[in-house]
Amino acid sequence: MAQPVREYELYAADLFGELHLAEAQALPPRRAGGLRALWPGLVLCGVAAGAAAWLADHYHFPVILLGLLIGLALNFAAQDRRVHAGLDMASGLFLRVGIILLGFQVTLAEVATLGWAGFAAIITIMALTFAAGLLGARLSGQSRYAGIVAGGATAICGASAALALYAIIGKDRLSQAQFALTLIGVSLASALAMSLYPALAAQYGMSDQQAGFLIGASIHDVAQAIGGGYGYSNAAGLYATIVKLSRVTLLAPIVVMVGLWLGAKGAHSAAARPLWRRFALPWFVTGFLLLVIVHPFLPIPAAWAAGALTGSKTLLLLAVTATAMRSRPDLLLQLGWRAAVPIITATLTSFAAALTFATLLF
Repeated sequence: MAQPVREYELYAADLFGELHLAEAQALPPRRAGGLRALWPGLVLCGVAAGAAAWLADHYHFPVILLGLLIGLALNFAAQDRRVHAGLDMASGLFLRVGIILLGFQVTLAEVATLGWAGFAAIITIMALTFAAGLLGARLSGQSRYAGIVAGGATAICGASAALALYAIIGKDRLSQAQFALTLIGVSLASALAMSLYPALAAQYGMSDQQAGFLIGASIHDVAQAIGGGYGYSNAAGLYATIVKLSRVTLLAPIVVMVGLWLGAKGAHSAAARPLWRRFALPWFVTGFLLLVIVHPFLPIPAAWAAGALTGSKTLLLLAVTATAMRSRPDLLLQLGWRAAVPIITATLTSFAAALTFATLLF
């Protein structure tokens, strides 16, 4: 007999579509009403982001962090389906375009500052985080599939990685309830990290480069990693962006490797795709990298570059605010504390490893 669908399962795949799912779903909804369907959510998000900008200007508080906190305070508004289309567009398309525009601020010379040691550190942090998710699942009496989703989401890029990994695991191996918790827990852990990590970096007296590495290498979601970096300083934000997108580029090969590890059944959906699709980068990461490579050779006026930075930070503010509004923290209480153990162990391991390497490398 089919199991009844619980409320949190209905929301599970709809909560946090803020990263690079452009390849898997259309960004602007094309339902009846066209652009009119977008306005309620966009206006709501714009008002909240405007309030965050006003408070940041008057009280000298990080604007993106304020957008996150205001968005979380207003997440009850997302219960109205009329705002869903606009919020989804802001948390998806705006985030991607904002990341592309950051390519005007980064050069290959800055990317090279990571060096082989930096890349090796990132891979090591990701491996330790993934292993911590598996260990947390085992300690809490859960299946290894729960650990794979939790560890992979924390190590790579949050909800998008969770969705990609769940696609090859399947609901017959991991329940939708556990998957829903992973999405909720990763979002909450990432939101908490965005609030705490910049403050901890300042408490430790970290340089911009150290803080950017710590934040970019440990915060789960792209928007909140970038937001946390800019919450520390502009220089830390740029470095956090480089480090975070380095993690994002590893999603495709990791998903393929997990599919091969789980066997033919787990790898079916990944193996069915053409080889170039399995390893292709998300379009916004490709756009970011192209701008990083090309823009130093183009005669771009300084005013344009400054405008691109302003536009990027505006779009990222809207994306973070919309992402926070689409969260459902109340659903966490319905699933029990044991199901959150893999996320907690992976998150703590990610922070500890990133802090260690940030201190040793820079």
